[in-house]
Amino acid sequence: MAYIEWSDGLSVRVSAIDRQHKELIRLINNLYDAMNQGQGATVLEEIMVGLIDYTNYHFTTEEGYFEASAYPDSATHKRQHEDFVAKVSEFKQGFDEGRLFLTLDVMSFLGDWLVHHIQGSDASYAPFLEHRADS
Repeated sequence: MAYIEWSDGLSVRVSAIDRQHKELIRLINNLYDAMNQGQGATVLEEIMVGLIDYTNYHFTTEEGYFEASAYPDSATHKRQHEDFVAKVSEFKQGFDEGRLFLTLDVMSFLGDWLVHHIQGSDASYAPFLEHRADS
C-alpha cells in the first residue's frame, strides 16, 4: 500500500502541476518503501537526492506560473517553498553525516507537508491559475 495516495482532492486543476504532484507522491512513496524494506544508505540517498532535485524542478515550475500570471500571493508561496527546501536539506545533511536516520517522523513531515501544501497553498492558486496556465 502506498504511503500517500493520489486523489482528485489533491488536484489543482492545472494538468502540468498535477502531473508533477503525482511524481512527488511517487518519489515519497518510493522513499517510504525503501525505508520499510531496510534498503541500504546508498539506495535511500539516491532516492532522497532524486526527491530533492524533482522538488526544486517542481517549485521552479510553479513559480514560473506565478510570474507569468502575476499571482498576487507568490511571495508567500515562494517562502513556503524555500522553508521546505531548507528543512529537507537539513534532513539530507543529517543523513549524510550519520546523525539522522530516515524515520517515520521524517516520512510524516514529507508526506504531511506535501498533502497540506497542495490542499492549502496550492489550492489557493488553483482558481487563479487554471484559466491562465497552459495545461
